[in-house]
Amino acid sequence: MRITEEQARLLAVCMVKGLSWYLIAREAQRPDGLARLWSGDIIESSPDATKARALIRENASDLDRYMQSAMEQADRAADGGAHLVTVLDREYPATLRLIFNLPPFLFVRGRLRDGDLRSVAVVGTRQASEDGLRRARRMSCLLTERQVTVVSGLARGIDTAAHTAALDAGGRTIAVVGTGILRCYPAENRGLADRIAESGAVVSQFWPEANGATYTFPRRNVTMSGIAQGTVVIEASSTSGAKMQARLALEHGKKVFLLRSLTQAQPWAEQYVRTRGAVMVDDVEDVVKSLSSPDRIQAVNASRAQLALEFEDLKLEEPAPGGLW
Repeated sequence: MRITEEQARLLAVCMVKGLSWYLIAREAQRPDGLARLWSGDIIESSPDATKARALIRENASDLDRYMQSAMEQADRAADGGAHLVTVLDREYPATLRLIFNLPPFLFVRGRLRDGDLRSVAVVGTRQASEDGLRRARRMSCLLTERQVTVVSGLARGIDTAAHTAALDAGGRTIAVVGTGILRCYPAENRGLADRIAESGAVVSQFWPEANGATYTFPRRNVTMSGIAQGTVVIEASSTSGAKMQARLALEHGKKVFLLRSLTQAQPWAEQYVRTRGAVMVDDVEDVVKSLSSPDRIQAVNASRAQLALEFEDLKLEEPAPGGLW
């Protein structure tokens, strides 16, 4: 078996139709969270949690079969050169643990490193102008020179320019994709994906052979925002997925950097700077000075985990006479 029993059990729960994967990820990180999930004992109080309790108990007799399917999925991924990383594992990015809608597992080609916690997403439109492509390449190259990992989504246009520039500069880049790890969209970027996997990482939050769909690319943007410390938007219309990612990043409490040229061209960008907390930038130093060290990110994540543990201990205490704690 190429994955651990715990990993297989987590993936088995993810195979229960109708469950929120974000809920699964949150619950699995709690003390004894996986065992509780397996029995339908959900700590969170929410509509998703109420639904999950019923669904897991209804599917209890199928969980062993789902475990076998999970191991088969992981074997397919391994045969394609990918490995599994779950919220139960140390390799899971600490930056991603800090958001509320994190995926419970990732399939990864290449390797994620602690240094990747000092990362910035460089995103923008698929229908990029020549100026937009030039700005993306320059931003990505300058970030790489400052030992910042460049994150993007492997799409045409700005994403392709950002990944390629990082690689050409000898840096690290992570592609967060909207398909299964064994698929590639767009097909013409398969060679680029292979190149990224050799020196960086290609990351998918979907089953290995999943095709892209209308819902997968917005979910990809959620994860791309979460895995990076901040997002730089190079060029994007009001209907672009890059604008969606800027909104998501602000919701995650991440930094959002909008090029001055973008804020001058797009009313939505100017409004994000004026009213929503995005930062207009002129050069790479405006971005880099806002980044935290990997050690700082790990410390914040450890503090989050400790607070969760203390909260669980508090809930387990017996009430004193009179109903007081």
